[in-house]
Amino acid sequence: MNFDYDSPHLKDTKLLDLYKAMIKSRLIEEKMLILLRQGKISKWFSGMGQEAISAGVTLALQRDEYILPMHRNLAVFTSRNIPLHRLFSQWQGKAGGFTKGRDRSFHFGTQDYKIVGMISHLGPQLGVANGIALGHLLKKEKKVTAVFSGEGATSEGDFHEALNVASVWNLPVLFCIENNGYGLSTPVAEQFKCEHIADKGIGYGMESHIIDGNNIVEVYTKVSSLAESLRQNPRPVLLEFKTFRMRGHEEASGTKYVPKEILEKWASKDPIENFQAFLRKNDILTELDEVKIKEGFIHEISRDLDRVFSENEIESTLEDELIDVFKPFEAELIEPEDKKSRIRLVDAISKGLFQSMERFDEMVIMGQDIASYGGVFKITEGFMDAFGKDRVRNTPICESSIIEAAYGLSVNNIKSVVELQFSDFVTAGFNPVVNLLAKSHYRWGQAADVVLRMPCGAGVGAGPFHSQTNEAWFTKTPGLKVVYPAFPADAKGLLCASIEDPNPVMFFEHKQLYRSVYQEVPDSYYTIPLGKAALIREGDEVSIISFGAGVHWALSSLEKMGVKADLIDLRTLMPLDEACIFTSVRKTGKVIILQEDSMFGGIASDISAMIMENCFKYLDAPVMRAASPDMPIPFAKNLEALYLPNQKFEIMLKEILDY
Repeated sequence: MNFDYDSPHLKDTKLLDLYKAMIKSRLIEEKMLILLRQGKISKWFSGMGQEAISAGVTLALQRDEYILPMHRNLAVFTSRNIPLHRLFSQWQGKAGGFTKGRDRSFHFGTQDYKIVGMISHLGPQLGVANGIALGHLLKKEKKVTAVFSGEGATSEGDFHEALNVASVWNLPVLFCIENNGYGLSTPVAEQFKCEHIADKGIGYGMESHIIDGNNIVEVYTKVSSLAESLRQNPRPVLLEFKTFRMRGHEEASGTKYVPKEILEKWASKDPIENFQAFLRKNDILTELDEVKIKEGFIHEISRDLDRVFSENEIESTLEDELIDVFKPFEAELIEPEDKKSRIRLVDAISKGLFQSMERFDEMVIMGQDIASYGGVFKITEGFMDAFGKDRVRNTPICESSIIEAAYGLSVNNIKSVVELQFSDFVTAGFNPVVNLLAKSHYRWGQAADVVLRMPCGAGVGAGPFHSQTNEAWFTKTPGLKVVYPAFPADAKGLLCASIEDPNPVMFFEHKQLYRSVYQEVPDSYYTIPLGKAALIREGDEVSIISFGAGVHWALSSLEKMGVKADLIDLRTLMPLDEACIFTSVRKTGKVIILQEDSMFGGIASDISAMIMENCFKYLDAPVMRAASPDMPIPFAKNLEALYLPNQKFEIMLKEILDY
């Protein structure tokens, strides 16, 4: 196969560097396939035949520019000169790797080498690249971010959302799509109808190019030129690399579904064999040079494999594993000053957010209609005038990609707050919340410094799609902190504390309380520690545990019924203040848990179980749970009143007092 390797401006030393980058990757792969057959490794995703793309793109970028690779991009890692023993340890799940044995193969990132690894859902990393690139723009840094994906993932919504956001925001991202013919066994003809993936850029007003992915010189020169252009004139570019996957999706899959003539055609286009022949023909690579290069890499591979095979299996303790779920953080308790103003909960949230923007001068707020419009609840009204549209960013309607971008900002060391227009809409971004934000620090030590603001709750006649209080989706997910204030002063202090915290926080704000609850709130910036409940009423007849609107329902009932109760406002659902709960229950002997969420699977069930396990001998009655029925939230006022548990709570409260 004859490739056009005409490159008069490339020195022979650079051509040799390109060759070495490809051959090192190929030799490692050949060794891995042997080890796989020997049962010494468990899985392998081969990039044979695609080495020119990974090597060419990586060498075209600067060392401090981020790359987000996938399974088949081994040459990205080796071209960044990651020590092989660390890669081998990662693949073996040993301590010398990058994830402490917690994730496998290429599911890892490393700030030391400016590489951000993928998750198996493929598409989300495209949005993460947007966040990293946005961070560079905000810092006035002339940097490019490159992100890889296969042709299969271009059918995912994340691909389309990411391209749209990048184009609207003029982000310097190289979207590198390796079109290798098959998504596992599904050919491209069954994945999309357009002739070229590059054609998809047209709909987003995005520059796009088709590159021969088996021609290392074309890859390197084209990407080098584009990267330099993007540094000076930031914009996204869609690159389709035409190539082929010569082995199975992973080795167990095989390639029986590929017609023989196609395999033979692409075998003749092998990027290494053809480039090696070119170098030999032009006296750039002698036979002796070739032998020495290969022998050097083979020796390095064998040496580092021996080192890793001699490593002990990884050991840990449950305590060490649990402590890495969140980034350790010594929260600074900032006391409020004396001056206070009587304001609503919505105002307290706005003021806390505004003062946090002043405190963290690189912090970004993102959300639909939050800029000049001020958001649907007007919480960010006036923010754009104060902080500029770079930091107060209207977003397209694409929750998934914006949450991914928030994670990318965190990778680039920038805090962000994302306003979900309604907490119900988080479902459109559920994957990056539970698989990127929640697992990030545990997997590879990268904090996800993101707060998601979640306007929630019923009582305002908003119907099934705007009224859910869906905290239980996230208290179930390790790695997320969940905050749910009931009062303005708590809302401000807890929001400030959530933003201070480098871990991902789901911050729930009940819509019905926004403009109905007033309180004296300190004017100054202050924090309230996460994980500390508030005992807002004291009594010895019963312990009532609630949060959000439930606290106000309980207060109303206590006033009406004259009950002497401990009323605990949890404020933070994760971490949960177990000590406060247990202390109260041991005192009163009776407990009722009130939540607005539907009964089954709600947090009340877990709190009930915890009380039974830890306080059983102190109980004088069964633990009771007051919750909404297991049905969607209806729209009509009378039906909504039938749904909510506040009236049911009073009946249950009488029952437990009489028990």
